Amino acid sequence: MTGTENADPGSEPAAAEAASSIDWIRDFVRRWLEAWNSHDAEQVLGFLTDDVEIRDDSWPTTMHGHGDVREFLQALWRAIPDMTFELLEGPYVIPGEPRASFHWRGSGTFTGPMDPPGFAPTGRRWEVDGADFQEYRDRRIARLRVAFDMMSVSRQLGVLPAVGSSEERAMATVQRGVIRALGEYRRWRSGTD
Repeated sequence: MTGTENADPGSEPAAAEAASSIDWIRDFVRRWLEAWNSHDAEQVLGFLTDDVEIRDDSWPTTMHGHGDVREFLQALWRAIPDMTFELLEGPYVIPGEPRASFHWRGSGTFTGPMDPPGFAPTGRRWEVDGADFQEYRDRRIARLRVAFDMMSVSRQLGVLPAVGSSEERAMATVQRGVIRALGEYRRWRSGTD
């Protein structure tokens, strides 16, 4: 709390603080994306509190702290060493709130192993739009939610089949068969227990 939360938003101190906050966040987001594009884990970690919590659609678990984030960065940059991000819109800020969101575009080429989950490189490029939702403490990110269309990226990378393809239809047929077999198994188990 800064002591000006209840001040009249039209007053000079409140207006100056809001403008300062917005300017700081704009600069922070610019530098955040530059750190990501540097592929230097220490630069990225410098923007995060020690106890940061991050949820990213591309990672199987919520990350807690620098150790988890470092593991994520190493895995991601090993799989997509030319990954870059650019700001599309924002940041969107509520004056006086320690949070912001922004719309970005990421791209890269899948040339290294993606582990987890263990996918082999396909050499394919991807491009996707996404959003960061950042919460700040002590001028660093304390909580981060990264959201984007993981299915689109998976299709672009060749991990999932293209929309409308014979491979997609075959995958749907297999999925329906598995669900049908599981249902029959459950019915059989409930009748014999």
